Amino acid sequence: MTATGKMVSSVRTFAADVTEGFLEITHNSFALLGLAVAFVAIALTARPDLRQAGEAQLMDWLQARQVALLGPLAEPLEPSERTLAVNPQELPQEQARVAFWLSKKYRVAPEPLGLLVAEAYELGVRTKLDPTLILAIIAIESGFNPFAQSPVGAQGLMQVMTRVHTDKYESVGGQLAAFDPVTNVRVGVKVLQECIARAGSLEGGLRYYVGAANLPDDGGYAAKVLAEHFRLSQVANGRPMPTMPVTPPAAAPTLTSQALPAAAPAPAASSAANTTEKVALLSTSNL
Repeated sequence: MTATGKMVSSVRTFAADVTEGFLEITHNSFALLGLAVAFVAIALTARPDLRQAGEAQLMDWLQARQVALLGPLAEPLEPSERTLAVNPQELPQEQARVAFWLSKKYRVAPEPLGLLVAEAYELGVRTKLDPTLILAIIAIESGFNPFAQSPVGAQGLMQVMTRVHTDKYESVGGQLAAFDPVTNVRVGVKVLQECIARAGSLEGGLRYYVGAANLPDDGGYAAKVLAEHFRLSQVANGRPMPTMPVTPPAAAPTLTSQALPAAAPAPAASSAANTTEKVALLSTSNL
């Protein structure tokens, strides 16, 4: 046999040995892998706690991988501490009627209104105030806009003068809580109670509430609130009332939601002068 033939034969023998060794190693590797999988399966079956821990680690890895690939948009949203809506159909029939009527009239989603109506009824029980009166004040003050603010600084659903009633917000998160719908209503109802107690009557309390106790008139505020209160009472009792949609006001022009200190009626003056006087009085009022 020539030298070339011997070399070719040697290469073939080497290749055959390598191939045979590779197949043997692969076969043994698959066998070992199968044994490992079987062992892990038996272990996970016998130890559910290990399976749960493994699933949790795998889920964490997948989520981290997703965040790395997609960026901040892939991060899961954290649930809110409190739901700001309630399906009115889950409320008592009387409250549901009020919520749907207000929704249609003020063009506000019924679910957030469901929460406010339920809150007004709970406050009514605790404070002995008619819940439809509370809702009527919200309607006239802000048109159910929780972010409304008047030119003199009255804020939120019930247009409370936040800077004057700072003490009432201290235990509920500070002044920014004025824009939380439920908190604003609770503070507003407390202010309303104090106004009615000071005036000795509902109409007088409404004059204090709007900051017109020392003015010749309240610009028709009390009449508007009581008219809406009457309509809501009728709706609550199941009587049909027309809903003429209105554009919710950002804030009523004369509303300050404050109980002003008793004072002699101010002389007639321009509206600008009256506004200046009201703001000055408000800065010293602290119920």
